[in-house]
Amino acid sequence: MIIIGSCLEYMFPKIYNELNEISENIYDVCLEDTHLNMVITKIAGMVARKKCKELTFVTVDKSPHCVQLHYVVKELENIMDLKDIKIKNYVATSDGLIEIPIEVIGLSKNLAKLKEKLN
Repeated sequence: MIIIGSCLEYMFPKIYNELNEISENIYDVCLEDTHLNMVITKIAGMVARKKCKELTFVTVDKSPHCVQLHYVVKELENIMDLKDIKIKNYVATSDGLIEIPIEVIGLSKNLAKLKEKLN
């Protein structure tokens, strides 16, 4: 299952088309319109009911709204066992998709810790 920021399709149509060839299960969401808690609940329900083996999040880089989509993973881990699910996070740039490690996503939520690492 691939979850994308809804603007990905028109901002990076080539990347969207590549993802569409990989999976029939692409779902889009705009976190300007939908609260993060609603997204977490919906994805948790989908993962719990489906035999999901892989969960991929793809957003447009530098979007303050889209970055929240990557935070869903930690929230899902708090409510369910994800050990059998391969999880990937990517951002779309003009150079293509860049995989983002979960540690980087965690740091993006902790500005004080990020500041320490930069010093």
